Formats: sequence, C-alpha cells, structure tokens
Amino acid sequence: MRTETDGFWQNFRRRAPREQAGVKNTSTATDGHLSPCGERTQKVSLTFEQILETKCLSEASRLLLEREERLFGEEKESEALTHHEEEVNKLAADRRVLQDLVLQTLARALNLGEDSLEVLTSAVQAVRQEEDQDRLWTQRKRTPPAWRPSGWMELHDSTLLSLVEERMDNPPTPPAVQVKQSAIQADVNNMGRQLKEDLLCVVHAVSSCYPTEMDICNLYAKLYHQTFSARFIKIADFELMDKDLTFLLRWVNEYYPQILQKPQLASVIDVEALGKLLPKELLEPMEKEYLSLQQVMLATYIDRVLEEAKQKWIKGEEPTREDGCFVSPVAYDLIQLINGLVTSATKVVGDEQKAQKITCHLKDLMQRFKKFQNDVMKQNKANSRSIIKANLGCIEQFRDVLVKKRHLFTEDVQKNCLHLLTDIEQSAHAYLLKPVHVVLKPEYYKLGRSNWLKDLQLDELLLSIKKELQGLQGSIESCHQKLIGQLHQEVTAEYVSSLLKGRIKLKDTEQQQKAYHTVKENAESLHDFFVEMGSEEDWLKEILTKIAEVLKLQDLPAIQMQVASLGTAYPDLSEKHVSALLKLKTNLSRANRKTVKVCLSDTLKEMGSSRQTRPFFSRVQVK
Repeated sequence: MRTETDGFWQNFRRRAPREQAGVKNTSTATDGHLSPCGERTQKVSLTFEQILETKCLSEASRLLLEREERLFGEEKESEALTHHEEEVNKLAADRRVLQDLVLQTLARALNLGEDSLEVLTSAVQAVRQEEDQDRLWTQRKRTPPAWRPSGWMELHDSTLLSLVEERMDNPPTPPAVQVKQSAIQADVNNMGRQLKEDLLCVVHAVSSCYPTEMDICNLYAKLYHQTFSARFIKIADFELMDKDLTFLLRWVNEYYPQILQKPQLASVIDVEALGKLLPKELLEPMEKEYLSLQQVMLATYIDRVLEEAKQKWIKGEEPTREDGCFVSPVAYDLIQLINGLVTSATKVVGDEQKAQKITCHLKDLMQRFKKFQNDVMKQNKANSRSIIKANLGCIEQFRDVLVKKRHLFTEDVQKNCLHLLTDIEQSAHAYLLKPVHVVLKPEYYKLGRSNWLKDLQLDELLLSIKKELQGLQGSIESCHQKLIGQLHQEVTAEYVSSLLKGRIKLKDTEQQQKAYHTVKENAESLHDFFVEMGSEEDWLKEILTKIAEVLKLQDLPAIQMQVASLGTAYPDLSEKHVSALLKLKTNLSRANRKTVKVCLSDTLKEMGSSRQTRPFFSRVQVK
C-alpha cells in the first residue's frame, strides 16, 4: 500500500542522479552497515543521493557532517578555502535538500504507516546529529560555516507546531450527523476529537521514534494545548449563547481533563504543567456568569412550583394522597432541581465549592415556602390542614437533603436553612395541635387540684386526647410520629404547669407521699399512652418521675440533690420553677426553699452552657 510519504520519495528518486562524480568515494559505511537504518550490509560505498533513496536520513546527515569536518574541521588558509568553494557550495546545497526531506518527514509524522516509522526515527536522529554539531562549533575558536548554527531543533519544534495547527484548523467531521449542536459546539468537538486521536497516536507510535530525553509526548501535548487554548480564547471573545457558555466551560473543566487523564496519556504527560485551556482572567467571568444563570433558574423554578401549589390551595384542591397520607411534590421537585444543578455545575466549573454558590440564596427562597405556609394557616381554609400535613413531609425531605447531601450547600446555607425548617415545622405543629389543646383545656384545669389526688382525672384527659388523635392523622408516618411526640411534650408541659400553679397544698408527709405516687403513676400512664400512639419521646417520663421524687423527700440535703439532678438534666429549670414546686410542700420553710434554689444556681453555674440538652421547662409558664 503506497503512502503519501512513499510518493514523496519516488518523486525524489526521479530527480536524483544515480552517481555524483567526486563524491562517490566518500563512504559512510561502518563495518559494512548503515546506521541507524541498520541491517543493510553494503559491499560498496553509497553516494549521498543513493543514501537518500534508501530513506536513511541520519546516515545522509552523517555523510554531510563528515564532508563538513573535512572542509572546516581544521583551520585552513583562505586560499585553501577558496579552492574548496565549489565543494562548500555543493555541501550547502545538499544540506538544504536533506533539511527539506527531514522537515517534510516531520510534517507527516502523524500520518505515517508502520513501515515509515523507521524513516521518522532516522529524521529525528539527523536532527540530533545537527544539534550535536552546533554545540561542537560553539566550543571551537574559529569561524564556523555559514549554516552554523543550523537550528534544526528549533525547526523541528516549529514544524511540529505547524503540523498541530494545521490538523486543529482542519479536523475531519465524523460521518454521523451531528444534531442539536451549534457551530461552536461542532467545531470544538471536532478539535477535541482530533487532539485525543493525535495524542494517542504520539504515545502509541510516534514516541517510539524519539529518544526518552526528548520527551516528545510532553512536547506534542504542550503544542496541542497551546493551539487548542488559542482557539478557545478566540471563541470566548464572542457573545456566547447560554448553551455555548456551558459547553465551553464543560470542555475546559471536564471533557479536556478527562482526555488527558486517560491512562495511556496520564502515564507519560505532565497534565498539571499544561494548566487550564482558558486563562484565569477569561475563565472566572465566564464561570461567574454561568453560576448566576443557574441561580436565576433555581429562583424562577421555586417561584413556579410554589405558585402552582398556591393556586391549588386557593381553588380548594386537596393534596394528593399516597397510602392514605397527604403528600406534596414541592420538596421533591425542588430537591431534584437543586441536586441536578449543583452536580452539573461541579462538572462545568470543576469545583464543588464554586458550584455551591448556586444555593447561596436558598434561605431566601425557603422563606417563600414559609410565607406560603403562613398564608395557608392564617386563612384556615377547608383544605388548609391537609396542606399543612403534606407540608410536614416536604419539611422532612428538605431537612434530609440538607443533612445527607451537605456537599450541595455551603456551611452557612445549611445551618440557616435547617434553623428555618425547624421554625416552619414548629409553626405547622402549633397550627395542627392548637384545636386539640382547645378541647383539652377543661381537662388540664382539673389537674393539680384537690380532687386530683382522689379521682381518675388523668384517665379523662387521655380519653379526650384519644378522640382528637383521629384529626391529626394524614401526614406520612415519620411526620405523624413527630407530631404525636410534640403533643406528648406539650401535654406533659401542661401537666407540670397545672401542678406548679399551686392549687393544691401538701401539708404533711402523708399527702406528699400520696402526691408522689399519683405523679409517678401519671408519668407511667402518659408514657405508655403516647408510646402506643407513636411517640418516641421517652425522656418525658423521667421529668415527672424526678418531680415526684422531690414531692416525696423530706430530708433537705436529699431534696437539694434531687433538684440539682433535675437541673443538671434540664438546665432550663429556673428558680421560679423550683420555688413553685417547693411551695407545694407547705411544711418546707422559706429558708429551706432558698437553700435549695442556691444549690441549683451553683450547679447550673458549674455546668456552664457547653452541655447540649433538650429544653422542657422553658415551655412551662409560672408566675
């Protein structure tokens, strides 16, 4: 099969004479072999032209260097140089022929077949021999030939640069139809494909023609990088469409690095030394513009999703039910978009922290969700409660993504949004539980009175709660459990509040013992009831148990220890709470009550504010 290079050599043969008088006796043979072409035993010397026909460029170069040394190697009289002027001119002409052949071989380096790699190897060796001769002449203290220094290595590099530029300017278009691509996208894809194929060719074939010290893979990588970068800079100067902007950034930060990170290339190319395709002063404004577009997209989508939910609420539509529970698509839709935008942006801008800027205004966007919910609760339409129950599922989904996919958000955004979600959730709980407490108010009033120690007041309370629980159903199971847990906390707080109002006076040990048993039994009943209903707030039982212990104890040090224990577990226990509790024990003097409060104050001071605990007594209002 004839290659383009084969045709070139045949043209040369037609021009070259078979012999040259006065030159054929100059032999380049060494022990009958030619180097580096090698393995061609020659019984007779070959002329320069004959050597060129064999494509042994390095051997032709060595022949010319020997002629150069004969003519210029030793210092000669000017008369002798003039006598050899014809030979000098012939040598200069032969050098030009060889130089053209070497450069043409280099210019075809990426189109050579396997059989032609030996020719490229020979051309590279010729370049190195010329470089060696240039260095030799720099060490001599006499006038060099006119062609020294030859600068063949610079010619080598400039030839490769021209080769790379030509290939990147005219990359082939694949036969497959490229649909949905702009002109910019098609051009960049074609150049990128050419770059990848050529660099792989360099690694797999061309590099075998070069010595290791020439580091040819990195040289080609540098030339392709510079050329590709120059094309990118020109494209970036245009006013880009949004899709083209995204496309270019993705090439800079994702596609191009992926090419260079291919194992075949990464093992021989210094990728870090190449840097980015675009300079910082161009890349940063492009990335900023892209991220700004994504922020606008997110804000617009959130507005649209919330407006759709609002219109359904205004029309009186009930939320969709799944497995008997109200659900809303708001959180799912927004989470999918946020995850998609940030994940994609991480690839486009090549930096996760930069991509997180898309969600930097998420708190403001979540405020719109809060406002929507507040409007729903304020107007209290027929479908408002079902919408709030559906929203509880949204809140849980938002919280879940903020905690489990924190890489999508900056630390501040995550913290602020979690705090805001807690506020939104508490408002939803308060809205749903308010009617329940209205119904339970008469039952709360009965607690902590004289009949409380005799009758089954708590049983009536629990029966009333059970009747109201039906109206709390409708949110997904996990949210329903939290709602019941919140009711558990609030009922327990109402119980303690009723007790601390001081409507009953425990005058002696017997009454205090009776109160201890009543509170302890009530604690067990409340705990068992709410756990059966789905509450997971086991810790509430301990509060009532500790309060019961205070009512039972008669020894002042023991009371001090029990109150300190309660304060240690729940630092929001105030002196007012303790005072109201101790006043129930009318046989405890004011001085003793003060001693207990001082002990609590000292305990809380020693603890400081470092310990994380659940608040409870802040819910209990005392006068």
